[in-house]
Amino acid sequence: MGYHRNTWRNALLGALSLVVLWPAFALADTAATRAPNIVLLLADDLGFADLGSYGSEIHTPNIDRLAASGMRFSNFHVAASCAPTRAMLMTGLDSHTVGVANIPEAIPDEQAHAPAYQGVLDTSVPTIAEMLQKAGYRTMMTGKWHLGFADGERPSQRGFDRTLMLADTGADNWRQRSYLPIYAEANWYEDGEPTTLPEDFYSSEYLVDKAIEYIGTDEDAQKPFFAYVAFQAVHIPVQAPAAFRDKYLKTYADGWHALRAARSQGLAETGILPSALQGLPMPTTPDWESLTPEQQAFEARGMAVYAGMVDAMDHHIGRLVDHIDSIGELDNTIFIFLSDNGAEGSLATRALGNRADAPLEPFAIWMRWAGYNTDSDTLGERDSYHDIGPAWASAAVGPLAWYKFFAGEGGLRVPLVISGSHDGQNVTSQIGGVSHALGWAPDIVPTVLGLAGVQTSNDFAGKTLVPVLAENQPQVRGEDEGFGYELGGNEAWFQGDYKLVFNRYGDSPDWQLFNLRADPAETRDLSKSEPARFDAMRASYDAWAEARGVLPVAPEYDQRQTVFSKGMRNRPGLLASVALIVLIPLLAIAYLVVWGFRRRKPA
Repeated sequence: MGYHRNTWRNALLGALSLVVLWPAFALADTAATRAPNIVLLLADDLGFADLGSYGSEIHTPNIDRLAASGMRFSNFHVAASCAPTRAMLMTGLDSHTVGVANIPEAIPDEQAHAPAYQGVLDTSVPTIAEMLQKAGYRTMMTGKWHLGFADGERPSQRGFDRTLMLADTGADNWRQRSYLPIYAEANWYEDGEPTTLPEDFYSSEYLVDKAIEYIGTDEDAQKPFFAYVAFQAVHIPVQAPAAFRDKYLKTYADGWHALRAARSQGLAETGILPSALQGLPMPTTPDWESLTPEQQAFEARGMAVYAGMVDAMDHHIGRLVDHIDSIGELDNTIFIFLSDNGAEGSLATRALGNRADAPLEPFAIWMRWAGYNTDSDTLGERDSYHDIGPAWASAAVGPLAWYKFFAGEGGLRVPLVISGSHDGQNVTSQIGGVSHALGWAPDIVPTVLGLAGVQTSNDFAGKTLVPVLAENQPQVRGEDEGFGYELGGNEAWFQGDYKLVFNRYGDSPDWQLFNLRADPAETRDLSKSEPARFDAMRASYDAWAEARGVLPVAPEYDQRQTVFSKGMRNRPGLLASVALIVLIPLLAIAYLVVWGFRRRKPA
């Protein structure tokens, strides 16, 4: 009888102990097996060679530390404009498949009826946030969304638990103010509702502040998190605090030709490209020596602002990494950093006459009306407006051809860094290495899901890069596996080492064929010397384009002009005001001429 009494007593004590200690056991088990946190960092219009770890003179120590402990990719491609890339990063599908073949502001009227050209993300397609949310992740995003902001289209309705989003293609980095006359205001939302930015707002700082707030403290870290931080840097207007800008005031005095050569050398020295390459001269790059000393000084100062904006973004990324470390999550966090397209080559501030080009008076009038200036002394600071133009954009991508909007490598090839740990184990087998695997924007979603250990039934257009990271696998695509691209009539087909490309520039553009492994700067057209390959790849592109519903653009189509004209049609009041501002001085001059003529007429 005593034996049974002791047995029951021991059993009861054991049960009570299990109840008391179970939370500790459960937490220990969760800590050992919990999925990794994932932080997706997206720069806007960052050039291929703009990071120190990619050979740049710009100070980017925090991103470079991620690169040194992770892997850099030398052959990763995105769309040459923001929204199509963002659509692919959110879904793992081709941008035409999900309705974002172009940014909505640039879609011509003759394309707007087609499913591929809606300019907003198809709400029936699940996002990476929705997939991770279902797998138990906390999900959050801060920054530029630009995939729709009508009901049902906002990120707060697309799988993100917490959101601070900019709905537009861009905005002022210092104030809640539009950067183009096509928007009446800068449309910012928090958790799906319109919000007001603080007085001390600077975009890179505030977006990281909000990401830190949403991630929370170690008490919030019982579930893994997915944080998507979409910076405004370095989209126009190019703006940076003086402390970051002033580091570079003497850096660019030798001009854009010298910078392009230095960037090419840097890409070779960091192992991104096989050697220092001599790219073809870009027809949009004037001779530096043709500028006056005053123009050279202004241009060099403008590029210093651009470098300062990259530097500031990197500084605030460092703050985010430090916060994740402070809550004890750094050993279980994976970082993915990339850009949404190549460097921006717009000519917006030519409007105020600071450069050699003819002024665009309506835009100049709007800029002054909106309170912007291009004063050299305060360039980049509050109320300043700047863009670096096509010559510096060509230099920012090193020897690569072209830049944003074009299908050349300078528009499509971007830096990609993947770094971090899961349960203290590095996700890369070759720490600090460079992968030359051909990559494509939709690859990010299956890569994230693979790193998170999330299984889905989705059929993605992208390929997971996990074998490249974990096993140093040289490629994720076979020689016969290709992918197509189209945006604004610029087109490409990638397959193996080769790229078929069509850029709309000049009087008679034509398709060209390049071997990207041997010639990443696209200097030697092989279309005539390899006709069989050319024909086969052209047939593959045509089949892809037909399947995706690709539509042609009119010969006179211009993306920037379409953005401006469509936007102004949507703001007839502003258009009328600008017209009156232009017309009134002309009428006054005409009146004075007539009045003077009558005064001189004999009685």
